Amino acid sequence: MSIDLGNARILLTGATGFVGQAILERLLTSHPGTTITVLVRPKGTISAERRLTSLLRKSVFAGWIDEVGQEEAQRIVAERVRVVEGALGDLGPEPEKLDLVLHSASSVNFDDPIDQAFATNVTGVAKLYQALLAAGADPHVVHVSTAYVNGARKGLVMEGPVEHEVDWRVEEQAALTARARVDEASRQPARLRQFLREAQQSVGKVGPQAVAEATETARRAWVDDQLVEHGRARAQSLGWTDAYTLTKALAERLAEELWLGDGHRLSVVRPSIIESALRHPYPGWIDGFKVADPLIMAYGRGQLPEFPGLPDSVLDVVPVDFVVNAVLAAAATEAPRDRARYFHMGSGATNPLPFHQMYDAIRSYFTENPIPGANGPTRVPPWKFPGGVRFEAEMKRKEAGVKLAARTISRLPAGERTREWLGDLESAERDLGMLRKFSDLYRAYVQSEVLFDDTSTRALHAQVADGAADDTGFDVAAIDWHHYLQRVHLPAITTLTRAFAARGERSERTRRPLVPGENVVAVFDLEGTVLHANLVQQYLWLRDAEQDITALPREVTKILALLPRYLAAERRDRSEFIRSFLRLHKGMRVEELDRYVRGPVGRKLREHLLADALERVAEHRAIGHHTVLVTGGVDMLAEIAAPHFDEVIATGLHAVDGVLTGYLASPPIVGEARAAWLKSYADSRGFDLGASYGYGDSQADTSWLQLLGHPVAVNPDQRLFTVARARHWEVAVWKQPETSKRR
Repeated sequence: MSIDLGNARILLTGATGFVGQAILERLLTSHPGTTITVLVRPKGTISAERRLTSLLRKSVFAGWIDEVGQEEAQRIVAERVRVVEGALGDLGPEPEKLDLVLHSASSVNFDDPIDQAFATNVTGVAKLYQALLAAGADPHVVHVSTAYVNGARKGLVMEGPVEHEVDWRVEEQAALTARARVDEASRQPARLRQFLREAQQSVGKVGPQAVAEATETARRAWVDDQLVEHGRARAQSLGWTDAYTLTKALAERLAEELWLGDGHRLSVVRPSIIESALRHPYPGWIDGFKVADPLIMAYGRGQLPEFPGLPDSVLDVVPVDFVVNAVLAAAATEAPRDRARYFHMGSGATNPLPFHQMYDAIRSYFTENPIPGANGPTRVPPWKFPGGVRFEAEMKRKEAGVKLAARTISRLPAGERTREWLGDLESAERDLGMLRKFSDLYRAYVQSEVLFDDTSTRALHAQVADGAADDTGFDVAAIDWHHYLQRVHLPAITTLTRAFAARGERSERTRRPLVPGENVVAVFDLEGTVLHANLVQQYLWLRDAEQDITALPREVTKILALLPRYLAAERRDRSEFIRSFLRLHKGMRVEELDRYVRGPVGRKLREHLLADALERVAEHRAIGHHTVLVTGGVDMLAEIAAPHFDEVIATGLHAVDGVLTGYLASPPIVGEARAAWLKSYADSRGFDLGASYGYGDSQADTSWLQLLGHPVAVNPDQRLFTVARARHWEVAVWKQPETSKRR
């Protein structure tokens, strides 16, 4: 016989998920008499109906739509599919008439915070069964679980209920209240001071609001991290690998208690690691990366030099179409009311795939089909499969080395070479972080010594399938692993990466053409962006112009003595440094400063203007953009660049009777102060910040650059460079003047 659901009225949960999509496609294509109610939650402003419409555009339905035609497909969906907007427990109209419930909705993340894992996989499932009971419904429920509910075990595990004494209600209550406890701990003064210190070190130069935002972001991240660890620790203390497997096991227990215990029919299908389709809807169909795929692709990119797996452990993988076929076979066959049926949909017992065999296939594939990298085809590393102790020791050594390198580079002057080093360091940090994450998440699965008995599953296949090659079958013995990996699965997941790779091909350093437009302003920082000279150099040029042979050595000595104070102020707050350093101008006469600027100092300043910067300013003005030079430096010195701009905004120095007091006439417009100024300036002048441009060189510039539609990091310091790379801002390397190079 073949799988036949007749005219069943079906409730499908998790229809937008990987398995749920495939189940819905099978129901539409192979079971024309069925009617399907799908539970779909709205996503933001997108309604459940719109989400279903978007879902039907996915490739899983493409073959069916091509076969019947777009109009006919729309008619069939309108006639047979009913969308209910809501969460588990919202059953829609007439739930008492349901014949089948196919429950596939769940969170499949291994590293969810414990409260989120329980809210979806336990609380939500309990609401589903309670709603069915309250409605007086009596459908056959096929509950999609996971083979790993059996916990951290060794040897053969039989198809049956998991033996444990864990009270799901007690664990649910503890998990759902965990966030409040951890959140309270995160708000303790000592902990907040720690977050605050780290934020000040990281973004202090940007301004107090950036520090506050970074502090709160760190606090929330800490809470989530603690809850992830909470889930992992609690699961392992009870005999499971992580919160995912624990919550799925408890969901089975509550189904047994609530549904089966009330005399209803329950079939539990437990897939192992679900990957791309072998046959249906077409070989290689997959919807995004699944469990093993991030690990595989990271290896293909050369980012995993080693991994703590056991080469002779069994990696239990099963194609998604086999899982769907088993679910529908369970649904189509008679289930008793006095006991649940359990089906392990895995391959390890009947057709095992050793980890070393999978590794050999993957390495062979990426050797023959290397992923393009920045320096040509990526060479994949050989794995020696070190033990866990050796792997952990090597990881700690590498992590310590990266931290030391980061501290060293952060103390070096910004430049092309240091930016290259920083890029390499970021790659190393990313690769190590990825290796650490994958190791924590997958170690239990690649060191597993458990096999899942599939006697009942094979008997079910024999009952409903027309042969091993039938595309409605699920005989794992028919899978040729070499063919599946080399010809089906690996090509499928590498195809998924092409769109991302194409996006990554555009370098942030590529010159992006200016876009003409009305109400556009182009804002330029001065020091380091338009002028290759900092405040210290400008001050020493002024002293040098006094023609006092003792002035320059005296001032250099003074600056060197105060240098630690200045550096500390610069790291903390750009505004603090400017205020502190400009105190050195105390006693200078305004008329003398003006004379120096019109004479030798002005000539030096003009020699240090960046030709690339002036060219970009001219381009903006040529297409009608309003150009503004903004600096926290001295206004009289900034005037040397005024002829190139429409407007100059700078800091004035306070004077009494023509003599500088060392104080500022107004607060310096830097960091967040510049962001506030820019918002007010654009509002009063009618400029569109989303269409406007900004050019800065320092981390302190991030607060105002991020307000603009076209931010450009010019010869950026290390931290701005990191921000620019992360946010895909343009990075411009403008050449310094030859005069500056000689000096």
